[in-house]
Amino acid sequence: MRRLPHLSLLALMLYSGTALAAPQQPALPEGQPLLTVEGLSFRDLNRDGTLNPYEDWRLSPEVRAADLVARMTLAEKAGAGVHGTAPIQGGPMASGPAYDMTAAQAIIRDQHLNSLITRMAIAPADFAAENNRLQGIAAGTRLGIPLTISTDPRNHFQVLGGASVAASGFSQWPETLGFGALNDPALTRRFADLVRAEYRAVGIQMALSPQADLATEPRWSRINGTFGEDPARVSAQVKAYVQGMQGADTGLAPGGVATVVKHWVGYGAQIDGYDGHNYYGRFTDFTKGGFDRHVAAFQGAFEAGATGIMPTYTIQKGLSLEGKPVEPVSGGYNKQMLIDLLRGTHKFKGLILSDWAITNDCNESCRTGNPPQQPKDIATPWGVEDLTQPQRFAKGMLAGIDQFGGVNDGLPLLAAVEQKLLPEARLNEAVATIMTLKFEQGLFENPFVDPAAAATIVGRADVVAEGRATQAKSLVMLENRLGPAPLPAGGGKRLFIYGVDAATAKAAGFTIAASLDEADIALIRLKAPFQTLHPGFFFGRMQHEGDLDFKEGDAGLTLVRQAAAKVPVILTIYLDRPAILTNIKPHAATLIGEFGITDAALFDALTGKVAPMGKLPFELPATMAAVRAQSPALPHDSADPLYPVGFGR
Repeated sequence: MRRLPHLSLLALMLYSGTALAAPQQPALPEGQPLLTVEGLSFRDLNRDGTLNPYEDWRLSPEVRAADLVARMTLAEKAGAGVHGTAPIQGGPMASGPAYDMTAAQAIIRDQHLNSLITRMAIAPADFAAENNRLQGIAAGTRLGIPLTISTDPRNHFQVLGGASVAASGFSQWPETLGFGALNDPALTRRFADLVRAEYRAVGIQMALSPQADLATEPRWSRINGTFGEDPARVSAQVKAYVQGMQGADTGLAPGGVATVVKHWVGYGAQIDGYDGHNYYGRFTDFTKGGFDRHVAAFQGAFEAGATGIMPTYTIQKGLSLEGKPVEPVSGGYNKQMLIDLLRGTHKFKGLILSDWAITNDCNESCRTGNPPQQPKDIATPWGVEDLTQPQRFAKGMLAGIDQFGGVNDGLPLLAAVEQKLLPEARLNEAVATIMTLKFEQGLFENPFVDPAAAATIVGRADVVAEGRATQAKSLVMLENRLGPAPLPAGGGKRLFIYGVDAATAKAAGFTIAASLDEADIALIRLKAPFQTLHPGFFFGRMQHEGDLDFKEGDAGLTLVRQAAAKVPVILTIYLDRPAILTNIKPHAATLIGEFGITDAALFDALTGKVAPMGKLPFELPATMAAVRAQSPALPHDSADPLYPVGFGR
C-alpha cells in the first residue's frame, strides 16, 4: 500500500472515487493536538503537523484504513491483530476498583494493542473515567490509534468469568432466554438500543454478543446466554438485538456499538452438554444431522449487517460441507467454516474475531485438571494442540481469522510473518478490516466520554423500571391453580419464604411467617439442578453440568414437599438450563419458570401488577433417560417432554 500525501477536498473526492457530502465538523476532544485545514478541524494523531489521509474524517473509512495500514510497522500490525484484556488491579478476574495503568501502558504502548475487553464492574462515572485513562495512553502512541473497548454481556443476572459481567449500575434485564420466552423482536431491539446508550456512555464500543447458538443439548452449560432452541425464533431475536445495539436496520450507525455474534457455528450441540471451554468438551456431534438449523439461527445476524462474527471453540464431529468431511479443528482454524461457508456462501464481509485463548498452549492442567487448572492454564487450541504458537496464528489467519481474542502479546503473530508462515499481505488485510471498523465508529475523531454524562445515562431510573417490568413479563407460568394473581396485594397473607428477601416481601405488603405452621402460603425460589463433575478445570468448577432432575434427597425437593403438606406452594425455578420438573411439579400450586428476576419484580408479577407473558424458549424434558437418548444437535427432540417448547399458560 502506498502512502497518500495531503490532498485538497476536491482531490480527495477524486482519489476515493466517491462523491462526498458537504463536510460536517465532528466534535473533537479537548487537550489533543489539532490541525486546521480549509476552515475545518482535524486531530493530529501522529503529531507531525500535517493532515494525513487517515486523520481526515472527510475520507471514507476504507481509504483512511488503507493509508493507516501503510504507515504501520509490522510490530504495530501484529499488535492490532490481537484482542487483549484490559488489566485490572487485583488480577485477571478482578472487577475493580481501577485499571492497572502500568500494565496497561505496557500492553498499549509497548505491545501495540488497540483492542481490549474490559471486565470492569464499578460505578458508571468511575468506569467512564477509567476507560478515558486507557484512551489517553492510546492517544500518545506513535500513530494515535484509539482503543476498541469490548465487553461480555453485563445487563443481566448471571455473572460467570469468560461469559458475563456483573450489572454494577447498569440497567438489569432478564437473561436473553427471557427475551426468547417473550418472542417480541421489537422489545429485544429496544432493550439493545438502551444498552447501546449505556455502553457508549462509559466508553464501550463493542459487544461480544449476542449468542446465536441453538440450545439443542439441554445439559449444555451456556444455554443461559442463548435465545433458546428454535432456529426461527433465535434468528429473529438475534436480528433485533444486532439492530438495536448497532443503531440501524442494517449495518452500523454513528454512535452504534459493534456486535460480534457468536459462535459460528454449532456450539450448542455439545456432547453430553460439556462446554467447549474445556478440553473434555471440545467436540460437538452432528452425526444425526441438524447442522443446517444451527446455521439458520445466524440468518438474522446477516440480515441486520452484524459487524463481527466469533467462531466456535469446538471440533464438529460427523459434519461434511460440500461433500467433504470438515477438518477436525476448532472453528477458529477451520477454513471450510470461515472462508468457504461464512465468507463464501453467506457473503459475510465484517470482522472475524476468534474466541479467547485459542492460540495458547494446553498444558497438563489444561488437559486433565490435575493439578487444578488456574487462569494461567486456560487454553483452547482444539485440534492444533501440537502446533507452535506462530503456526497456530498463521493457520487461524489463513483460515479466515482477522483478530485473535484473549491475547496480550502480538509477538507470535509477528513471528508467523517473519518465519514466512503467514504472508504480510494477509495480515494487512486483517488489520485494514479492524481499522475500518474503528473509523466507522468515529473513534479516531473522539474515543473519549464524559463521566458526568455517564452517571446520568447508565442505570437511568425509567430504564431500570422498564427492565424490571420486562423481568416480570418474561416469567413462564407452567402451572397455576391460584388464579391470575397468586398473591393478592394487601391481602395480609402470611408468607413462608425461601430464597426471597424478607425486606422485599414486607415492602410488598406481606407478613413473614416464622414457620410453615404459621403460614398461609409458601413462596419458594429454586435454581435448576446441576452437578459439578469436573472441579479440577477452571470453567468446569464454575459451569453447571450434568443431570437436570431433582433427585431424591435434594434439599429443594424436600422443602417443597414439606411445604406442600401444609400450605399452597408458589414455586419458581431459575431455568439457566431446561430443568426436569417431573417429581416436583405435583407439589406446586403455582409453578413458574424464570430467566433472571429480582424479588421486587417477582412480587410485581405475583400480585398482578405485571402479567407474565413468557412461553418456554426450549422444551422441558420429562426424564434424564429421554435427554440421554436425544441428539445433541436437533432442537426439541426428547421423547414426550413434560412441557413442549412454546408452552406457557
